[in-house]
Amino acid sequence: MMSIQAAYRPTLDELHNATLVGKNTHSLTRNQDPESGIMNGILKFGWIKGVLIRCLLNIWGVMLFLRLSWVVGQAGIVEGFVLILTTTAVTTITALSMSAISTNGVIKGGGTYYMISRSLGPEFGGSIGLIFSLANAVACAMYVVGFCESMLAMMTSFEWSIVDGGVQDVRIIGCVTILLLLIIVVVGMEWEAKAQIGLLIILLVAIADFVIGSFIGPKSDLEMAKGFLGYNATLFKNNMFADYRPEKGGIHHDFFSVFAIFFPAATGILAGANISGDLKDPQKSIPKGTILAIIITTGTYLIMVLQCGATVARDATGNLTDVVNGSYSFLDCQPGECAYGLQNSFQVIELVSGFGPLIYAGCFAATLSSALASLVSAPKVFQALCKDELYPKIVWFAKGYGKNNEPVRGYVLTFIIASAFILIGELNLIAPLISNFFLAAYMLINFSTFHASLAKPVGWRPTFKYYNMWLSLLGAALCVAVMFLISWATALITFAVVLALYLIVAYRKPDVNWGSTTQAQTYKNALMSVQQLNNVEEHVKNYRPQILVLSGLPNTRPVLVDLAYMLTKNLSLLVCGHVVRGSSSQKYRTYLQERAANWFRKHRVKGFYALVDGEDFESGTRALMQASGIGKLKPNIILMGYKTDWQTCEHKELEQYFNVMHKALDMYLSVAILRVPQGLDCSQLLGSQDGWQTVADVPRTLQPNESSNDLQAADSSVRNGLGGSIDSLSRNVSQEDRNRNELLHSEQNSLKIVKSSSTSDLSFIAGNQSKDVSGMPDPLDAKSANLVTNSLRKSKLKHDDPASLYKGPGGVELPKEVLTDLTQFTRKRSHAVIDVWWLYDDGGLTLLLPYIISTRRTWQSCKLRVYALANKKAELEFEQRSMASLLSKFRIDYSDLTLIPDITKKPLETSTQFFNELIKDFVVADKENENGNSSRATLNEDDALITDDDLLAVQDKTNRYLRLREYLREQSTKSDLVVMTLPMPRKNIVSAPLYMAWLESLSRDMPPFLFVRGNQTSVLTFYS
Repeated sequence: MMSIQAAYRPTLDELHNATLVGKNTHSLTRNQDPESGIMNGILKFGWIKGVLIRCLLNIWGVMLFLRLSWVVGQAGIVEGFVLILTTTAVTTITALSMSAISTNGVIKGGGTYYMISRSLGPEFGGSIGLIFSLANAVACAMYVVGFCESMLAMMTSFEWSIVDGGVQDVRIIGCVTILLLLIIVVVGMEWEAKAQIGLLIILLVAIADFVIGSFIGPKSDLEMAKGFLGYNATLFKNNMFADYRPEKGGIHHDFFSVFAIFFPAATGILAGANISGDLKDPQKSIPKGTILAIIITTGTYLIMVLQCGATVARDATGNLTDVVNGSYSFLDCQPGECAYGLQNSFQVIELVSGFGPLIYAGCFAATLSSALASLVSAPKVFQALCKDELYPKIVWFAKGYGKNNEPVRGYVLTFIIASAFILIGELNLIAPLISNFFLAAYMLINFSTFHASLAKPVGWRPTFKYYNMWLSLLGAALCVAVMFLISWATALITFAVVLALYLIVAYRKPDVNWGSTTQAQTYKNALMSVQQLNNVEEHVKNYRPQILVLSGLPNTRPVLVDLAYMLTKNLSLLVCGHVVRGSSSQKYRTYLQERAANWFRKHRVKGFYALVDGEDFESGTRALMQASGIGKLKPNIILMGYKTDWQTCEHKELEQYFNVMHKALDMYLSVAILRVPQGLDCSQLLGSQDGWQTVADVPRTLQPNESSNDLQAADSSVRNGLGGSIDSLSRNVSQEDRNRNELLHSEQNSLKIVKSSSTSDLSFIAGNQSKDVSGMPDPLDAKSANLVTNSLRKSKLKHDDPASLYKGPGGVELPKEVLTDLTQFTRKRSHAVIDVWWLYDDGGLTLLLPYIISTRRTWQSCKLRVYALANKKAELEFEQRSMASLLSKFRIDYSDLTLIPDITKKPLETSTQFFNELIKDFVVADKENENGNSSRATLNEDDALITDDDLLAVQDKTNRYLRLREYLREQSTKSDLVVMTLPMPRKNIVSAPLYMAWLESLSRDMPPFLFVRGNQTSVLTFYS
């Protein structure tokens, strides 16, 4: 039964499999947020006390009393309205965007940082969170200094002073004030809220004092002489339009410069959102309180613009004589010569007010309330940032105290920063930077809403409907425009800081998964790209080797995966296929997928892992070849390891291995087979640094009467008994003893070869960068992924250090020669040699793959030697030139070109004896049975046998491959890699053991050997 109070949600295993007993205690509890953990804070503020009052106090600042009248004098009433409405448009659009985000799910502590990081991801969220916290800390200092200057002005009027009546007094008053504010917020948010209410009352009384004073009119001749005439139609008309004037410092003002000065008066809309963790219902409180605060403050600004424009002249001399005489000559003065009026005095609001000292109180309330809001906002945002550990060395500040989880350490840090800036003074220079930091936050809030609407993830369902994605984009653009209007230099600095902090988080790759719209957009982009790719016609110039490598788990055959990745790196698709015999539980499949993903991450391999259940290897591989990939992103090459135990394995296994090649060719897939001298299977050789056990030790399915936790219990029980030994180097090597004493005398095997060099020999300049790999192990399960990712990030080991990459059982060091074998395709090669035996025209794949290897940095200095078969011995030189011309047209750099003229010559007796020894266990004699039929008809049940007829039918081919073996042993035994065209396994002509005997003859006792067979489709072209 569905209930919000349900203790836990049962797993699918528990519901689907009736035989499971016990309950999964690790299931997700319905009333618990897995991201935030236990909520131990008491949320106590409603929308009025928590959001509306804070926003009103933060938006109404010093500008209201000291700069608004000057804006009217410069811009006039009309442009003043335009200016205020423009700033309101920016803040309103931002508020609408913020409302959409805040109503799209539960909002936790962290306000602006929380919303941006959960929408756009940790990179943007972290960078904005850090600079927003710093901006609030410095803004706190700015507001305190504003309070000090107002206090100093009042003290000067009474001729009071502490030290010098100047900057020293400001520092003393400022430090005492910030200390008192710190005490208020440390005592508790409830006291801070009470202080905010008191300050709001003072501020409202001061505004009411101004409004009432404008209706009372001038209370003395002196006020009239200073330009306050009361409501006057002529004055209203004169002040209607702009009159921009230069300041004494030579600064020429226009609409945009005045806009830049006024805009900070409209900021502060995030004051409520920043304490989102202390709100009863952030989803309702933030939109309602913020939007209403913008409406109230905008209305206040517009009304005060009208009152200032209708009651105060732009210029006034302050001459009492003219007033007494009844003359208006006191209004006639040249610009710059008058000391009073809208243009010249910042004390106009006090002049108009009914009781002047109340305006001072209003100034104090505005500055102290803004300082208090900033002092609370900075630590709250910073604490949420520290909890997520996006940046190093800051988690210490995440600790909270008391029932409300107060960030006391953050308060002290903010106090220190603010005090430092108060003591420094010179805040005028940093003020534009602070405004730009706030605007950067506004910009990303708007962009978050736009991006979410654009990506349209299913989880984007805000209950606030009064937003528009294009309006949000316009808001983001307006924020950027305003940033550059305020100061293009500080705008550039802001973008540089955001970018630097973004790159730090991107580099650290924090292990967080917040379901950001960036993730949604990545999926959407990938889907659209794959769909567009379906409409692109294939062309030989755009051919890419897309490889399905039958590696099993990547960590069991790392050499095979390394070769495949060397061919596909930054070029094409790599899929590691794994066939699991029998059916597997989903838990086991997830375990394998996590293990493969972590191996990819540790080794810096960009590939995919495909896992299928199958009755056997053949059926599973068929499924992989048919189902892997999507659209045009499908493998066109299958890469397998060489089956070294083909002589001793069960005949059924050999047939399945052989049939996989047939199926691949039936599907027009190219086939590649890799053989290395030490074998490919490292599952017994390699141990685990982190408790991973071998795959064979992990329970693959849930048995009856087992709970879904039993798999993990079994996992942990086998960690102490890791199998394998570093002394055992028999990694799936052939069971037959290798006869390394076989000698082929040169006088018996005279080779008539012709060599030449291409006009563009390969450079011997070595690349200087190895493949980056991480040095730490994979996590055992998803729950430990965080710890492992952090350890990867903090690891001091070099990524290209094989000793840190590979460990033996129990974490012991592996011998140097073993590490050399394991990294043969990833380590830097100096003057390596790749021999390419291009025997048949398969479309050019045999030539293309070694060329790709030669372009990789680790193999960049290698020499490419090409061997080909000559058709006619008499025309050897002509064929030599033709082949050289062909390679030149293909733009393939090579160092040597060798043609083999006498491939049809009979092989040596030792070669024939070697071959017969390989197949002796599979050969049966042809005898007539009693029905008169050949025994071949009775052998259909076991195709892994060879009759005399089979040998006779392919005698010429066998001789050719034995001759090639002789050439190979003479030419390529010292090479670093041999690439040869794979013999074609013709259906119903060649049996599995005979075919494997051919491959064994060619590759036995050779360096790493890669057989390649293209699908007869061209992969090389002459044309540009």
